[in-house]
Amino acid sequence: MSSEVIHQKCPYKDCGSSDAFCYNEEKMVGHCKSCDRGYPSKELMFDWAKTEYPVKENGFTPKAIEEVDVFEVFDTPTSKSDGKYVATRGISSNTMEFYGVKLYDKVPWKAQNKQTKLYESGVSDEWQFPYPSGGYKIRRHGLDKEHFAHFSGMGIKSDELFGQNLFAVGSSKMVTVTEGEYDAMAAYQMLSGGGYTNPVVSLPSATPSGKLWEKCKSWLDSFEKIILSADNDKAGQALAERMSLMFPSKVFVMDHGQFKDANDFLINNKSRDFKNAWWAAKKFRPDDVLIDADDYLNLYDESPDFEYFPTGVEQLDEKILGICKGYFTVIQAPTGVGKTEVMRYLEYQCLTTSDYTFAYMHLEESKLRSVLGLVSYQLDDNLTLKKFIEEKGRDAEVRESIKGLTDSERMIQFSYKPEDGYETLLDKIKYLVAAYGVDYVFFEPIQDLVTGTDKEGQLADLSSRLGTMASDIGVGIVTIAHQNQTGETMYATMIGKKAAFEIVLNRDQEAEDLTERNRTYITVGRKNRVGLGNGPAGSFAFDLETYKLKPWTGPAKPVTNNREDIPF
Repeated sequence: MSSEVIHQKCPYKDCGSSDAFCYNEEKMVGHCKSCDRGYPSKELMFDWAKTEYPVKENGFTPKAIEEVDVFEVFDTPTSKSDGKYVATRGISSNTMEFYGVKLYDKVPWKAQNKQTKLYESGVSDEWQFPYPSGGYKIRRHGLDKEHFAHFSGMGIKSDELFGQNLFAVGSSKMVTVTEGEYDAMAAYQMLSGGGYTNPVVSLPSATPSGKLWEKCKSWLDSFEKIILSADNDKAGQALAERMSLMFPSKVFVMDHGQFKDANDFLINNKSRDFKNAWWAAKKFRPDDVLIDADDYLNLYDESPDFEYFPTGVEQLDEKILGICKGYFTVIQAPTGVGKTEVMRYLEYQCLTTSDYTFAYMHLEESKLRSVLGLVSYQLDDNLTLKKFIEEKGRDAEVRESIKGLTDSERMIQFSYKPEDGYETLLDKIKYLVAAYGVDYVFFEPIQDLVTGTDKEGQLADLSSRLGTMASDIGVGIVTIAHQNQTGETMYATMIGKKAAFEIVLNRDQEAEDLTERNRTYITVGRKNRVGLGNGPAGSFAFDLETYKLKPWTGPAKPVTNNREDIPF
């Protein structure tokens, strides 16, 4: 009889999952698939934890079989022998051979136990899981001569799927994705047979990187259906939501029932049950239907009010709070006012005053110019051209600035070809949000995103869908729109009408005074979702030496606007 008790409540206070914890009564250890932590540990737990899940009090404190925090492993050369294809966990040696997974005997290791601070050494079995690029994940057993295991990697990349190289693009109507290598092999073994090979791959970790989705998207997209075999917990739900955004209408989720994963089915001789669950996988639907009081109270408790980053312009922030996430913001002005520079100012604000991740695209300038514009803000100098950088001898500083700006990977530059159609842009925004966790998308100008004769109809449709998308997937979308001589957005008035926030810029380009000629006045237009008023909202001063916009703290002096609906 198994001593493993599954689908229990997590003991950790900052997790609180009701069914993601597994506890082994014999080994007195556990593991939560939701927060991915072993038990016990020194982290904050509920008072009832050690009563419901007793722990060993003497010697080493056991942790879950796949927990790696107890030992820090040093100098562990991999075996030089050929290795063997050995059956384990119900997985046959033939399946091991198909995936290239080998067992190496008596591999030496040296480690420091983090609890006792003592160094230990010895030998252990070592499993090697090869990945497409030639690297492999290593699993070593018995580091404390009891129940511990240790995962590490040798040349493994985080942007590829285990087993992907074994299955050709579009080689089947369906592909199965699991959360672990053992699960992938178990699922493959249970699903394949009679000469039929069912593609099964595994994610390299529980939190796949954006680079993985970028590299594997076309391969996964070549299949008609993607069957996700993941835990039915918060982490599994988040994974399903992420994949469904990238592969609309293709992701189907299995219900594992009482079993925690594919390998659990195999170990318990329930291959038929796994197949049934696999065929019964349901197309993923986001859990966004509200019915009873609990649903609405959860909505109230868990939904943030307005998430935003401040613009740094005091009068503007008093009216709109800042650039709001989950809303469509349109910045509009006539030609030559400096809309692009305002956009760049906001991008730099997002990067330096918040923790948000943003993606950006400026159609009217090169990718390098867009980057050097941000560098100029950081280094407080006009470094927008390589010529200026060389003349000022600041090449080393520019390189360091670029490293610093991009180190957090919160600034993602993307491209778009208008001739591909704006559906491509909408898909790209969804992809950026799903794969990279993007909070804001900046792009400009919106009128250049469409081609053909019916620009008005296309822009009206695009604006409407951008407004809906911002709300649906919780991304802040900020764009620039050119104004015509009457103060309306060119080609389509619907652009401004579909915005949640409308920011209008004006500058007297004919002013005799140079300072006045370089001052941009801000007005909150007819659309302001937070409802804190419209009208004059501060101004920017442009510094020709640094090529930067800075909030102007002097008296407001808005220039005349032709639109009657904006009060000055």
